[in-house]
Amino acid sequence: MRSCNKKSHTGIIHSIESFATHDGPGIRFLVFMQGCIARCLYCQNPDTWDLRAGFEMDAGEVFEKIKRCMPYIKASGGGLTVSGGEPLLQIDFLIQLFELCKKNDVHTVIDTSAFCNAPDRRLIDRLIGLTDLFILDIKASREALHKKITSRNLNEALEFLNILETKKKPYWLRYVLVPGLNDSQTDMHALNKILAGLDCCEKFEFLPYHTLGKHKWKHMNLKYPLEGVSPANTRHIESARGRMTAEKIT
Repeated sequence: MRSCNKKSHTGIIHSIESFATHDGPGIRFLVFMQGCIARCLYCQNPDTWDLRAGFEMDAGEVFEKIKRCMPYIKASGGGLTVSGGEPLLQIDFLIQLFELCKKNDVHTVIDTSAFCNAPDRRLIDRLIGLTDLFILDIKASREALHKKITSRNLNEALEFLNILETKKKPYWLRYVLVPGLNDSQTDMHALNKILAGLDCCEKFEFLPYHTLGKHKWKHMNLKYPLEGVSPANTRHIESARGRMTAEKIT
């Protein structure tokens, strides 16, 4: 796996979808990057963790595939979304790919948890300038719980969020709601504190926890950490929204 600071035009890819509709505006060409340094308890794609797995493609090869899908991408107001794994682990590749997109007027989105082991800030700034929209996940609103859920520090995500705010870059914010784990009144109060005063957040949404990726853990001979935890339903989401309203910070 190449470091964030090493110049490279090659990316390590997990998989590609040519027709995605839930990963940004319009129809998206969706690239899943291989490699992640978090270990989220509810991860639906643990097969993306391994930094040595996946297959290599250079930016030009990926863009040639995007070009074949351009008619319906452009007609729908869509574009390219890069997800993972954690895409920010391969910033050099993303910069090269997004430069090609910008030259061809292709809308760009990065779906990230902002876990990148602190790469060169200049590279982050350059990538942000090439990215039209970020989709940022907040896994928990309290430091200790965030560390328990992800193995990473909450401050990593909050620092990246602050950079986006400073640069006035639009983003969507998402919070995976796990019943009994990160949906308490205390959690919602802390979440409201994070959300208070954000100017560039275009959309916030709860994502209901599900177990659709549980079979992958079993296939990889891994113990599923949330065994017995029920998926979140509409009632859980509405209840969390109600607690957020009750804790509204003005």
